Amino acid sequence: MSTIDITFVRIYLSEESGLKKKLLARLHDEEKVRGVTVFRGISGFGQSGHMHSSDLIDMSLDLPIVIEFFDEPAKVAAILEHLSELVPPGHMVSWPAEVHD
Repeated sequence: MSTIDITFVRIYLSEESGLKKKLLARLHDEEKVRGVTVFRGISGFGQSGHMHSSDLIDMSLDLPIVIEFFDEPAKVAAILEHLSELVPPGHMVSWPAEVHD
C-alpha cells in the first residue's frame, strides 16, 4: 500500500458566523480541494467562553461547525493564505497526514 503526503485542516466556526456557505463554495469551486466534510456539533465554546449548545427544548441555530479538508501540502499552504482573509485568527488548525492509496 502506498501513501501520499497531505496536510489536513480543521476550521472551527459557529452557525451564526455565516461563513459555512462561503467557505464551502471557495474550497469546492475555486480551490478544488480533494475532500471536504462539515460537522455540526451539539455543544461547544470558543475563546469568548460563550457556550453554544442544543437540547430537545432549545434547538439552537448557533451551534458549532467544523469544516475539515485535505490536499497536498503546497496547495494547502496557498489555500490557508487565501482563507486567512475570511476565517478569524485562531480558528484554523492544520497538521501533516497521509492518504493511503
